Amino acid sequence: MIDDRPKPILLQGNEAIAEGALAAGMRFFGGYPISPSSEIAETLARRLPQLGGTFIQMEDEIASISSIIGASIAGVKSMTATSGPGFSLMQEGIGFAAMAETPCVIVNVQRMGPSTGVATAAAQADVMQTRYGTHGPHPMIALSPSSVKECFDITVKAFNLSEKYRTPVVILADAVVAHLREVVTLPRAEEIEVVNRARPDGPPGTIRPFAAGDGDGIPRVPDFGSGYRYHITGLFHDETGFPTTIPDSVQATTERLVNKVDAHSDELAEVEYLFMDDAEVVVVSFGCSGRPSRAAVKAARARGIKAGLLRLITIWPFPEHVIKAVAEKIPRMVVAEMNLGEVAAEIRRITRNDVAVTQVNRHDGMLITTGQVLSGIEGVMQHG
Repeated sequence: MIDDRPKPILLQGNEAIAEGALAAGMRFFGGYPISPSSEIAETLARRLPQLGGTFIQMEDEIASISSIIGASIAGVKSMTATSGPGFSLMQEGIGFAAMAETPCVIVNVQRMGPSTGVATAAAQADVMQTRYGTHGPHPMIALSPSSVKECFDITVKAFNLSEKYRTPVVILADAVVAHLREVVTLPRAEEIEVVNRARPDGPPGTIRPFAAGDGDGIPRVPDFGSGYRYHITGLFHDETGFPTTIPDSVQATTERLVNKVDAHSDELAEVEYLFMDDAEVVVVSFGCSGRPSRAAVKAARARGIKAGLLRLITIWPFPEHVIKAVAEKIPRMVVAEMNLGEVAAEIRRITRNDVAVTQVNRHDGMLITTGQVLSGIEGVMQHG
């Protein structure tokens, strides 16, 4: 009997992101090499041609984001990968994709900054840039993996959400998880849920490409080259796609763009809970920092401290309802992150300082340790 079950393989986080993108149907990658994301491009340079896809090394990050927007407008699932400095250069393009409602996925493997910082050292300091980096109100979905298997799964999910909501989605990875190697078993293709964007079913000349469809606020924009002729722009536009400055139309478009994601923030929120039923203190973390946080919670339990873990997988839209629900039951939070307090600030905003929030921060390129998080837990229990 032939055993056709998937076999465990040793895979790097960046390689898992590449494989997840291919499994989701991505067939165009435009990118520029930058540490610590370059293995994504290297993997896809080899793998995409094998599947009939297209890989192009662009001249810079501005060209990279522009190329994947163009490919997506033509109907091809597309992705780019970068790190902090390149992500900064992509912000205008991300804003255009949000306004033009063009699905695409941007991988940001975070490293130290600002500027070129330490090119090979890890950080988690692009949280606020991801949400507010481009100007004007716009939707944003961002997901953060904490393991190699999650790199694969989250990438598939990122494409599905991008296609469903017709908006750019950011995979907010980090250098630790991206370069981590773990043994994983990837699912068969038939086991993977793949979502494709809704397309118009009316004949050319009869559709309004940016009209909100089926009451969900998401238009059914046709692919360029599929027989439809329409206008697409980064300017405010009406349902036909042509620019408008009519205040009511501009206001309505702004609200629809933001609400098509924010109205679903509760269902978009994905988190992991550990030991939360009787917790008296909760550690909130995400990405690579979630790993030592998990170990610290277990160590605290071994010392008789009722600690729990709330690991954020969805970063944006920020899972406010989850934080509020936890804060109502648990008066102490320890926020562990490799920056100077970006998620901690968001939690303080949401809880209005009704809970004691202790920060465990590191921004020297090294991973937060279990001991640092454990010290934070013990400190808040002694003084909180």
